[in-house]
Amino acid sequence: MSTKRDYYEVLEVERKASTDDLKKAYRKKAVQFHPDKNPGNKESEEKFKEVSEAYEILSNPDKRRAYDQFGHAGIGQGGPGGFGGGFESGNINDIFGDIFGDIFGQAQGGRRGGRSRGRSHGRPGEDLSFDLDISFEEAAFGKVETIDVWREAACDKCNGTGSKSGKAQSCGSCGGAGEVHFQQGFFSVSRPCPACHGEGIVIKDPCDTCRGHGRTQKKSRIEVRVPAGIDSGQRLKLGGEGNSGVRGGGSGDLYVNVQIKQHSIFERDGDNVLCDVPISIAQAALGIELEVPSLDGKVKVKIPQGTQSHQTLRLKGKGIPRLGGYGRGDQLLRILVETPTKLSNKQKELLHELEKSFGAECQPLAKSFLGKVKDLFG
Repeated sequence: MSTKRDYYEVLEVERKASTDDLKKAYRKKAVQFHPDKNPGNKESEEKFKEVSEAYEILSNPDKRRAYDQFGHAGIGQGGPGGFGGGFESGNINDIFGDIFGDIFGQAQGGRRGGRSRGRSHGRPGEDLSFDLDISFEEAAFGKVETIDVWREAACDKCNGTGSKSGKAQSCGSCGGAGEVHFQQGFFSVSRPCPACHGEGIVIKDPCDTCRGHGRTQKKSRIEVRVPAGIDSGQRLKLGGEGNSGVRGGGSGDLYVNVQIKQHSIFERDGDNVLCDVPISIAQAALGIELEVPSLDGKVKVKIPQGTQSHQTLRLKGKGIPRLGGYGRGDQLLRILVETPTKLSNKQKELLHELEKSFGAECQPLAKSFLGKVKDLFG
């Protein structure tokens, strides 16, 4: 009778677990019990073998089917024989890169995958971020802005080599590979070379200006083309305008974060522009033609008689140009009927007389409301 634990129990997943569920469970367990995270711990090494064996079987549809039907006997006593059966390229090996990335990613500059750098000594530059404030109109119609950005650039004195002579020597510890290999349990593991910090080279005569780093801080003037229709919170990517790479590595990118200043009159709603237009009671009742502001200048608008407060009028095609598309949104005029304040006695008398002259036909909303109240309370 097999003494092996149930493979689903080993990975702590249900029997109906999907392929993604299996992969996530294995990845978590493998990182937890990996020999390099638990040096000299035989128990962790055995558990690592156990979870790897379980995943190797369950991640293979044919082997999983046989295991589900016959248990360990269905795939042969001992399963793959403590890895004697070998790992299948589509399963175990494909996931190893992710696991090694979790274990060694930080040591390798945050880049995951644990892949060898070979003899490439270049290191890519870092990305930079810049906050750009623009006006409402500039966001609507676009603009070209020149900004000053402090960035790490290749040292002029040593041409980015970091060396006075302009030459660097290969690291004697790793032979210029930038990494060293050693045996850990049943794995051959590589790590960044501690002597050269993964660079593969050693600077014997550091440059006086950059002190061997190969880069110095410089102010760069960069032209930013802000497209028409951009919205607040969106960002622009300027490829290669970030920090320069080290010793031949590619430059990083510059990300420009766009923020739009508040406008005194306009508000934005997607591609539409909102604008509040206050009018008097008399103007609302009798109607009037007004000049209202728009992004294109003043526009004449007819306010029809009997207009109610918060009624909206639409100006077609007077809104924000659509980003990367064709046409524009609309401008929405929200009419605000203003109730007069600080009335004189004469004005009050006139309003009372006017109120008495109104019939139900002049105030349909009030008539409808009173009817609903009567129906509600009887």
